[in-house]
Amino acid sequence: MTTRRLKSPSYDVDAGVEHLRRAHPRMAALIDQVGPCTISVHTLPPFEALVESIVYQQLNGRAAETILGRVLAIYAPKPFPAPRDLLATDDALLRAAGLSRAKTVAVKSLSEHALRGTVPTRAQALRLENEELIERLTKVRGVGRWTVEMFLIFGLSRPDVWPVLDFGVRKGLARAFGKRTMPTPKKALPYGRKFSPYGSIAAWYCWRAAGILGETPPPKKAAKPKTRSR
Repeated sequence: MTTRRLKSPSYDVDAGVEHLRRAHPRMAALIDQVGPCTISVHTLPPFEALVESIVYQQLNGRAAETILGRVLAIYAPKPFPAPRDLLATDDALLRAAGLSRAKTVAVKSLSEHALRGTVPTRAQALRLENEELIERLTKVRGVGRWTVEMFLIFGLSRPDVWPVLDFGVRKGLARAFGKRTMPTPKKALPYGRKFSPYGSIAAWYCWRAAGILGETPPPKKAAKPKTRSR
């Protein structure tokens, strides 16, 4: 398996939490319920992180981990295959490890783009703006905007990513803000302006509100003072 060395984000998380408190009372209430933000980030290169993301798509964590382990075992004792390794591997071998036909095509497309330089090194990725990186990486088959946004948040420690395509973020936003229905990505997008420049922390709290990172009940409305009848 790849080694995910987790660490704290490079930005000031406490400052971000205080900004969100001031941004909206509903967010302040959610922060009070959840407590401190414990978001952490990994140090994987983009190529490795995206291979993992492709393997994990539409699978539960345990099943995906098992399949990834089988894929990586093909290349032992290497800890992780290089793009040329994946391209040289017979599709049948990857399929036997558990990759679907679509995912096999996707990891090979990713490998081709890595060799062309479309997929940057980690050092290069750190110098690219969010939208520039999204534009480059979504050229890879099987890699969409959501996948790249997750890498921006958890791989590159970007503080201001508001991933409105994420079901959990919109579900948590609806619970935290007392919405009867889950907002569409278009309706969720303006909240990013309120949360900026700490959209990534807001997303983390929304995941908590949705129960994605551990169950957290939605914030309760403040009780209205009772009026005495005269």
